[in-house]
Formats: sequence, C-alpha cells, structure tokens
Amino acid sequence: MDSFQGPTVSIIIPVYNGGEKFRRCLSSVAACTPPPEEVIVVADGDTDGSWRVAEEYGTQVLRMPTPGGPARARNLGAGEAKGDILFFVDADVTIPQDAISQVAGAFQDDSELSAIFGSYDDAPFETNFLSQYKNLFHHYVHQGAKEDASTFWAACGAIRRGVFSAMGGFDEAYRRPSIEDIELGYRFRRAGHKIRLLKGLKVKHLKRWGIVSLLRADFFYRALPWTDLILRESEFIDDLNVTISNRVSVIFTYVFCLALLGSWCMPWLLPVALLAMIGLLVIHWDFYRFFKDKHGWAFAAKTIPWHWFYFFYGGLAFGIGSAKFHFERLRS
Repeated sequence: MDSFQGPTVSIIIPVYNGGEKFRRCLSSVAACTPPPEEVIVVADGDTDGSWRVAEEYGTQVLRMPTPGGPARARNLGAGEAKGDILFFVDADVTIPQDAISQVAGAFQDDSELSAIFGSYDDAPFETNFLSQYKNLFHHYVHQGAKEDASTFWAACGAIRRGVFSAMGGFDEAYRRPSIEDIELGYRFRRAGHKIRLLKGLKVKHLKRWGIVSLLRADFFYRALPWTDLILRESEFIDDLNVTISNRVSVIFTYVFCLALLGSWCMPWLLPVALLAMIGLLVIHWDFYRFFKDKHGWAFAAKTIPWHWFYFFYGGLAFGIGSAKFHFERLRS
C-alpha cells in the first residue's frame, strides 16, 4: 500500500461454489485503489473450481477438502493474514474501488476502534422482486441503524488482527452461513470493544433470492439461532433487526392475523384487526416510502405483505426458539 500511509489491510474471502458471481467479486477487489496488502481466498470444499478462479486473480488460496462453513474458513484465512486489519468480504458481493482507503482510514482515524462494517448498496444486482426487496431491506436497516454498533457483519466487515486473535475469532459451531458474525459482535461488545457501522462503505450484493432460499435463510439460519443467542445473553439490543419497533410489530402482526381470523365468528374483532393494520403501516411508513422512492408505489405495496410475513415468521421462530431453549435448560 505505497500510496496510502495507514494500517495494512488483508482481504479474506470464504467461498463455496461461488460461480460467476465470485469472479465479479474478485474483479472488484482487483480494481481497488489503493490495493490491499494481500487477498486470501479460502475455498471451503468447493466442487465448481472456485479455487482455480481465485488463482487466476493471483490471490493466496487455502483449500479445504470438505465444507466446514464460513466461520471456520474466515478463521483459517485470518490465521494466515499478515495485515494489521482483517477485511472480511463475502464471495457474492462486489466492493467499491475506494474500499481499502475507507477501511484503513477508519482505523487510522480512531485508535480505539476495534471493528467496522458496512452495508449493501441501494442497487441490488438481481432484478427479481424478492432480490430487490430483501437486499434493499438490508440496506435500509443498516443505513438507519446506530453508527455506534452493537454487533458485527462479516459480508463486509473489518477487525484489527490482534483483537480478532485475542477474541478467538468466529465460533466454528456455526457450520452454515448463519449468525456467526452477530455472535462475534456480541462478544466484542461484552468485552468493551468499539464497533462502528461505516455507512459510507457500501457493497453490492449479487445473490438472487427466491421464496425457498429467503425463508430458509431467515428462519432456520438467522431467526432461530439469533433467538438462542439473545436468550443466552439475556439481553435485547435495541438496534438493527431487533429494535423495539420491530418487536412491537411482531405483536401487532399476530393481533392482526388472529383478529382477522376470529372476525369470521366474532365480527367485533374486525376493528381490532384494522387498528393493528393501521399501527403497522404507521410504524413503518418511512420504510414503505423508501421502497416507493426506489421502485414506485406498486412495488412498495407488494412489499407490505412480505414485511408483515417477516414479522410473523420472526415471531414464530422466537416462540419455537424460546421453548427449545427453556426445555433444554430444564433437562440440564
């Protein structure tokens, strides 16, 4: 990094069957000015030759014979890194040309900063409705969150190498893409480390979301394990996806659904459903207006049932996760 006098940055990318989108990721990394100190790709048991693509770009490649999950892959890459800063990037995102200067500059400007992370941009790569909805949802949440962060995000997140090592890295018990980054962020916060959401650091998500992939990821790989983490930590943090307004929205969603169903037998419940619906619209009006500004009112209207469905299955996951957590406590 001859043109930038700051901490050196090692980029670490875990990949499992990354395909053409992984090539786009590497191309964006290669275009960075200034360049990183090194790029380490951990091929996590891939079967599509992603490791060969990584070699084409001159990266350092670590190959694992069988998949073990991104937590293990990132830890392996971190163990080989030489940079002062470990910059974790997912294989299905592209980073901006000034990403290295943004990351290095943030740590150079604040000696007490332990970690930073960014967000998805507001122009998702895939154009189908669910990909636009899901990725713009993520962008909206991160851009509206507190800069003094309470967690971490590994799709585009950086940590001082010494701090990462001292904290023991990611929990490798998460063997799929899950909440391993959130769990690490909780540990950081508990240890008193400073984490910052760098809202100017925006990456483009290349993933195409469908109904099955979205629900599987949200319910099984995020909501259920996140519930377990919240209960183990005995703390709700009013930030990102678990804000007070979102928790209230889960209640309103269930009131709306139950009152609407009950109104078939008890018509007096219909006004209750209507009030719950109005409450949800009022609480999240800025959210729906954001989608209107991006794609028009028809698109925004289409997001409303999906958003309420998100609260429904999030609440369901919390109920199931809570029952499981307390049952296991009783057994032990």
